[in-house]
Amino acid sequence: MADMFKMLKQAAAMRQQVKRIQKELQKVSVEGASGFVRVTMLGDMTMKSVNIDPQGLDQARKERLESQIVTAVNNALRNAKKQAGTEMGKMTGGMGGLSDLLGGG
Repeated sequence: MADMFKMLKQAAAMRQQVKRIQKELQKVSVEGASGFVRVTMLGDMTMKSVNIDPQGLDQARKERLESQIVTAVNNALRNAKKQAGTEMGKMTGGMGGLSDLLGGG
């Protein structure tokens, strides 16, 4: 029985550590570029911004397109996280919110 309590304590500690890391990742940003497009992502896998070189686009069309790309990518990422969480939840059997930490819920 002592082993079970030890495992539960370790799981709780791991959950807190995962939450802390997830919060820290929200502050990390990285960039990727290809041709005339540059994308900035945050460590929590959300897109912060997209920048399209204005060559060949008027400013209003450029800003609208950038905004739509950010929204579309974040929607797709949110759906991917949800699906991954659902699949992980099946594997873990809903262990104490573990699937929530993995993106489901």
